[in-house]
Formats: sequence, C-alpha cells, structure tokens
Amino acid sequence: MSIEVNNLSKNYGEQKAVDAISFRVDKGEIVGFLGPNGAGKSTTMKIITGFLSQDKGDAVVCGINVKEKPLETKSKIGYLPEANPLYYDMYIREYLDFIADVHRVGNKKQRIEEVITMVGLTVESRKKVGQLSKGYKQRVGLAAALIHDPEVLILDEPTTGLDPNQIIEIREVIRNLGRQKTVLFSSHILQEVEAVCDRVVIINKGRLV
Repeated sequence: MSIEVNNLSKNYGEQKAVDAISFRVDKGEIVGFLGPNGAGKSTTMKIITGFLSQDKGDAVVCGINVKEKPLETKSKIGYLPEANPLYYDMYIREYLDFIADVHRVGNKKQRIEEVITMVGLTVESRKKVGQLSKGYKQRVGLAAALIHDPEVLILDEPTTGLDPNQIIEIREVIRNLGRQKTVLFSSHILQEVEAVCDRVVIINKGRLV
C-alpha cells in the first residue's frame, strides 16, 4: 500500500482535531477524503506529509514511517496544500526551476517540460505566475508537486475557489495523474470526490464516519 494511517490523533489544547483515525490508500488508487470545513482533513494531510507531528498513532508512506524519517518520506510525496504557496513575480518555468532545485531534481529542464505538459500548462507557460487565472495557478501548484516524480500525491481542496469550467479541467488533470500515481484528494463537496475518486474516506469532527 502507499499510505497507511493507524490510530492517528492530534490535539490543539483540549480540541481533538484528529481522533484515533485509521485508513489506507493502496497503490494506484485515487481516494477522496471528504468532510466539512474543520473536520480534520488538512491536519491529517499535514501529518501524512511530515509538516505536522501527531500526538499518537502512525502515518506510513510507501513503507516509511513519516515521523521517524520525514525527509525520506517527503521525497515520495507531492503535496498541494489548500493555500497554494506560489511566487507571483516569477515566471512559470523560473518557479518550477526553483522547486526542482529544492528537490535536487536531475535533468531538471526536461522534467520541467514534462510536468508543464502533464498538467496542461503549455499555452500559458511563458507567463508570470501572477498573470494566471486561479485555475492555472492550481496547475502550477500541481506541476510543482510533481516535479520530483513522487509516488504519492496529497491534494488538499484543489478545486476550492475555481469556476465550473476550471473545476472540470482540474478534475481531468487529477484523473490523468491517477493513472500513474497514488492520490489522496480532500474536499468538503461530495460531488467533487464522486467525480474523481475510486472510493471515499469520510471524516467529521476529527473522527471517521
């Protein structure tokens, strides 16, 4: 399996953000992580990606314990957070070149062109990030998440704030990526996960339903 979460818990003071949840995502699956805002989706994803420590339980990615080996885990994961952290003054290729350097990507020029094609950025690829529509900014975020050719993609609310046409386009990109990658895709909208995912994990108030 690609992702395994066992008895995972995270508290913020007395608030239980994540309460003893367990689930798995097998290799090659697109799994929806569905729940209302504040349900614990983003907290869980931050723990899986190594950006936040849990209080109890384990998160394992590609057989690697995230807490024990966070850097090794991050090499296996492409992460698109809900607040997509882009540099608006950089050109698309310039930004992807920077992210490729962070990940020490070999043959980065070729890889940049591959991910630009993969996420459908070619027609906008000569622009600065700040000149793009929100839908194309999300594509840049996806390209950055893919730049080091990870086995697993963690996508936190990737269609939030997009117009209907942009949502359809991003869905198609994610479906195509799911042919090659394992994908965990969060949303608070049932239709979103139904349109993209093989199956759904539902969370509410920090617990699985």
